[in-house]
This record gives sequence, structure tokens and C-alpha cells, in this order.
Amino acid sequence: MNLIQESFQRLFPDKEFSYQTKLEYNRRLADFNANIRLHQNNIQINLNLQWKDIEDEIKIGLIQHLLLKIFKQKKLTTPNINLYNNFVKNIDILATKTKPDPTLLLSFWRVNELFFYNRMEQPNLQWGQQAFRKLASYNYHNDTVTVSTIFQDQRDEILDYLMYHELLHKFHKFKHKNGRSSYHNKEFKDTEKLYPNYQEMEREISKIIRMKKTPKKSRWRFF
Repeated sequence: MNLIQESFQRLFPDKEFSYQTKLEYNRRLADFNANIRLHQNNIQINLNLQWKDIEDEIKIGLIQHLLLKIFKQKKLTTPNINLYNNFVKNIDILATKTKPDPTLLLSFWRVNELFFYNRMEQPNLQWGQQAFRKLASYNYHNDTVTVSTIFQDQRDEILDYLMYHELLHKFHKFKHKNGRSSYHNKEFKDTEKLYPNYQEMEREISKIIRMKKTPKKSRWRFF
């Protein structure tokens, strides 16, 4: 079965399918990642190798999700897309686990004990780049919390607050409605505010960003 054509025809039953297709599995993409390219009448989809053993009905949902992006009709939804979204919410079970960063691991242990009663399964934990806008993130596809390196020298409370925010993504997953995914819904925001002195944490993080963006002028000049 041509999965791309099958996905298209289920998604757009009234439209004619007139495309050449190519679907490839490879190791170049990160865990459970995928991308799509439309050039003239050619559709190419690349899937991470881990998708190869996943059942076709879930892959059809993924392909439909990608097709909606290139055809700019994101508000549509299908049973297969719902199946795919439910799979993504639980994909952390299948994600490859790597050796975590020791500092981030200590932060995870503290947050897990204090807020999740040690019931949270440990995700991958890594430092990212020196980013000032994307301070931290949680990747559902590879179950990874990534934190900006500007926080490597900050006190535990700041790092734990960032860790708490990202673990809430892992805990609450996301809501999908009318073709849109919501990651910071009301339930998420209400739970985020349970962190002690969260407003103070937000102010301190803003201060750290300002200080890191404006490095101190050196008193010495070398020639």
C-alpha cells in the first residue's frame, strides 16, 4: 500500500491524487522525527527508522499531519490524526535513553520528589545552546528536557523551576482540538503556579537573561 496516497485520499476524499511519492526511513532524523517536502507534483516524506515497526494506521495519522502543513489546512482532523496524537503522548515509553547530565539529573530528582512523589519516569536530560529566548524545552518524540547553558552557573532553585516547567509538559502532555495542539492550556498554567514563589523565579530569570546578554566590560586590554 502507498501510505502517502492512502493518507491523502482519506484526508481529502473529494480531491484527485496526482502526485509522485517517495517515503524513506533513515537514521539521520532524531528519534521518531519526520519531515515532508513538496516540489511540483512530487511529495517526499522522510521518517526516522523507528517509525518502520509502528503500525500503518498510526503512520497514516503522522503523514496526514505532515500533509496538512504543506497544504496549509491545519484545522482538519481525522481518526488517524487522533490516533497519531495519542501515540505521541505516550512515545516517551519507546524513546532511547542516554546518560543524563549529572547537574540536571540532581535537579530532576529534587523536582520529582517534591512535586511528583517520585512517580515521574526519568527523561533524557541535556544542556542545549546558549539561548536567551528558548530557555528550556521538552521534546515529546525523544523524551528529552533541554536547558539553555546560560543557567549552568545558577542556583538550584532557578534550575529546578525550569525543570518543573518542562516536566509539566511530560506530565500533562498536550491537548489537540480543531487541528491545533495546545501545550500551555489552563490546566498547565494553573499547575505551574503551584511552584513556590514562581513570580519571584520569573523575575530572577528575566534578570539573569539581561545580565548574560550584557557582558561586563573588561578592565584590561591585551595586545
